[in-house]
Amino acid sequence: MIFRHSLQKVPSLLSSCVKLFSVQKTRLLDTAASFPYRDRHRENDRDRSWSRNPHHNRDYERDRSFRGGGGGRGFGQPGRTLLKPKWDLSKLTKFEKNLYVPHPVVANRPQDEIERFYAEKDISVYGKNVPHPVFSFEEAGFPDYILRQIQTNGWKEPTTIQSQGWPIALSGRDCVGIAQTGSGKTLSFILPAIVHINHQPRLERGDGPIALVLVPTRELAQQVQVVASNSGRTSQIRSVCVYGGCQICIATPGRLIDFLESEQTNLKRTTYLVLDEADRMLDMGFEPQIRTIVEQIRPDRQTLMWSATWPKEVQNLAEDFLSNYIQVNTGSLKLKANHNILQIIDVCMEHEKEEKLSNLLKEIMREKNNKTIIFAETKRAVDDLTQRMKRERWPVTGIHGDKSQHQRDWALNEFRTGKLPILIATDVASRGLDVDDIKFVINFDYPKTSEDYVHRIGRTARSNKTGTAYTFFTPDNAKQASGLIGVLQEAKQVVNPKLFQLERSGRGFMDIKAMTDIKAVTDIKAVTDIKAVARTLSMKIFECGGSQERQSHD
Repeated sequence: MIFRHSLQKVPSLLSSCVKLFSVQKTRLLDTAASFPYRDRHRENDRDRSWSRNPHHNRDYERDRSFRGGGGGRGFGQPGRTLLKPKWDLSKLTKFEKNLYVPHPVVANRPQDEIERFYAEKDISVYGKNVPHPVFSFEEAGFPDYILRQIQTNGWKEPTTIQSQGWPIALSGRDCVGIAQTGSGKTLSFILPAIVHINHQPRLERGDGPIALVLVPTRELAQQVQVVASNSGRTSQIRSVCVYGGCQICIATPGRLIDFLESEQTNLKRTTYLVLDEADRMLDMGFEPQIRTIVEQIRPDRQTLMWSATWPKEVQNLAEDFLSNYIQVNTGSLKLKANHNILQIIDVCMEHEKEEKLSNLLKEIMREKNNKTIIFAETKRAVDDLTQRMKRERWPVTGIHGDKSQHQRDWALNEFRTGKLPILIATDVASRGLDVDDIKFVINFDYPKTSEDYVHRIGRTARSNKTGTAYTFFTPDNAKQASGLIGVLQEAKQVVNPKLFQLERSGRGFMDIKAMTDIKAVTDIKAVTDIKAVARTLSMKIFECGGSQERQSHD
């Protein structure tokens, strides 16, 4: 009887268990959805974590996780909680953006003199009604408070991009500027931004920024903020680096979306937009975030876009965001490196790189000016190389996307001050690194593209100084040989003959005899290493011993 009574209760017990399991499963999924996920594949040099906390201190690499490819938090679109405003231009408050009064000397400058300037400076300009370039700060027509700050900073004359960029920006025109790092482009948009802001109504409580500068990384945001703060001292302009209540906001795309979603700021008053290093932001997958942000800004804004290259993706962005714009190119659009950099390419095997690096640093550290940045391809490589070099007592520090902001700031400060003159970094972590006295760049790992190579070595030879770039190039990099040769030839550098052999090789490795002159090898270990490589590749090798030459199939 008791047994029968117990059996009657089984269905109800099972039903209760199913309900309990369902509740626990729901709670578990909710917990998992909000739990910070971290992928273990660190070799891809990207962090795949996210956070629902808008104050979470992430760098751009975390910034782009599940965002760059169309994601945001979870699997929705970036900024999915932001409503797209329905702009009615007839109801928007009017604002001033054409603030340029040409200097009489500039207005009356003969066209042939302008053409000579363009030819001498290797500058090309496209667009309608292009303002004449200015040749001095006085000709730019800046207010007295700007000229006083220029004099305080000791600047002598405008750079090429500033000569043409300032008249365009002050005229309220949209502009695309193609210029390399170190060309002075930051001042090209910051000084006109200050003038623009001072011609707008004062900000009220709750208003967002008037000028917005979007950059790819936190380090670059900090560098731009320094320039903005130094330039705006005499004009009472406040800038903030977002990584309310300010006139200029400098931010990475993902971080700004966090602030917009949490309603810590808004872009209702923004009338001056700058996209700095647009090509890099697109490379890092920020296009969805950029488009979401631009939707929040009134369409009659002034937009300035700056880029080091002019690929199709950047062109499409310009066509979508800019109106009747003027394009300014400094130099040829063909990929080229700074001609003040001595480029040395060491074609070697992968296992040789560490010893070669050690020998190279011994020579570099004997120099008085020895500040050196070493590029590695992945975060793991940065960590491993940094630890090995620390054990060997090298004055070294490293940065990458998994480092906290405090760790990165500390490392960069130690590097800038020269306390630790060797910095190991990934490509992305080094973006925005503005240190004028870097004398040497070492590519421990060759990058995936020639564009990245040019940007890496551009960390040295800033402000018309000279520098040296060493690169370890292995057979694994054979596919990049052609692009590298083009960069070297354009800069009139000596091209290592082994690069041509790698370029001709479609197999991804080069002939062992071409890689190393066997007849010149006397070290037994070197011969053994070569034979081991040859055996791995199922190649024939000719070993020289005395006057006899015998064929080996080892």
